[in-house]
Amino acid sequence: MRVSLPPGLRRQILREAETAHPRECCGLLQGNRNGTDFCITALHPARNLAAAPDRFDMEPKDQFDAYRSARRQGQAVIGCYHSHPNGSGVPSATDRAGAGEENFLWLIAAGESVNAFVYRDGSFLGADWVTSSE
Repeated sequence: MRVSLPPGLRRQILREAETAHPRECCGLLQGNRNGTDFCITALHPARNLAAAPDRFDMEPKDQFDAYRSARRQGQAVIGCYHSHPNGSGVPSATDRAGAGEENFLWLIAAGESVNAFVYRDGSFLGADWVTSSE
């Protein structure tokens, strides 16, 4: 499993995480999936409605808007992203409990890193980064 994320989009995720701190940022990933390869072309930030600072619950309207935008551009929503402000960059028990869409990409920002995982067969599998230009 390989993931291509342009550097500008990576920086945007880290900026959103910093701005949202101490709460989690969240959003959806637009792009293309070819087998086990994911190519992210756009981010769709979402408002976090969760009451707890260490959770995320995306505003439904933001989700619908992201799906519509991706479809208009001939692409798809291929995953989500969020931050772990005071945690590690691996899926938490809450992430595992909330996941359910097969072959869905999850990016987790923690500190200065963004890590990639694919939810498949009831668990998260680590994915490798592919160098991508802007």
